[in-house]
Amino acid sequence: MKRLAERAAIVRRIRRFFEEKDFLEVETPILVPSPGLDVHLDAFGVGEGLAKYLTTSPEYQMKRLVVDGHPRIFQITRAFRAGELGARHNPEFTILEFYRANAGVLAIMRDTEQLVARVTGGSVEVEGRTIDVRPPFACMTVCEAYERFADIPPDETLRLAEHDEDRFFVLLVDVVEPALARLDHALFLTEYPATQASLARKKAGDPRVAERFELYVAGVEVCNGFGELTDAVEQRARLVHDQQERARRGKPVYPLDERFLEALARGMPDSGGNAIGLDRLVALATGSTSIRDVLAFADDEL
Repeated sequence: MKRLAERAAIVRRIRRFFEEKDFLEVETPILVPSPGLDVHLDAFGVGEGLAKYLTTSPEYQMKRLVVDGHPRIFQITRAFRAGELGARHNPEFTILEFYRANAGVLAIMRDTEQLVARVTGGSVEVEGRTIDVRPPFACMTVCEAYERFADIPPDETLRLAEHDEDRFFVLLVDVVEPALARLDHALFLTEYPATQASLARKKAGDPRVAERFELYVAGVEVCNGFGELTDAVEQRARLVHDQQERARRGKPVYPLDERFLEALARGMPDSGGNAIGLDRLVALATGSTSIRDVLAFADDEL
């Protein structure tokens, strides 16, 4: 039985949470000129000559709204990523994304843990285990996690992230994430290597790492949050690098979103943002191990 009534109730709870914090709900286009250049995500092209794409995230347009004077915004919308299907993935899925101007990554982490606690009631039941999701959540840097769980020293972790990305991700998927899955509490994994965070600003005092975090609950990666990069010159350079890397790997190379870059050049305030997999969050809150239980129709049910 699909858990659609529970899903609807959770979505209402999420909207109330943001309304209480004076966030404005917005809607941005799904059909966009650039879906994002993340090397690990592929988009669906649409239209004659594949001139536009189904968005992989509303990030570019939402940041433009922040620049245009909307300091607290959130959105619940559809996103699309090619080649993703499984217990925690679907090519079409629902994303909850929010941004807060004049705030840093720590404020976004606090928003996130409060939201998750509101949605879940402070705990989730997963395969007979009770996971504590009461704030404040524990934190661990990526380098600390690799050292603790994979016996990899910080300098080597950073070297792998920059020069041997395949090995970096093998260790993440095969060693680090299973160790996080065994924890009986929620945990923020923080300070990702700067090479793994092309849209996040670098940490003050240690530019080797970025203000990026992900939340793990019972082994499920729930979100991907940033202290946002607001420097238009640096952002352009990073996106061009991503284009070059996609070309090197034989992947489709998407165009730069010039209007997004122009908005940054006009001046984006210090901001933080987060993208939450709403389907995953609902599945956790309802005790499901697969998002298909909270989707009206998964891709392979069409």
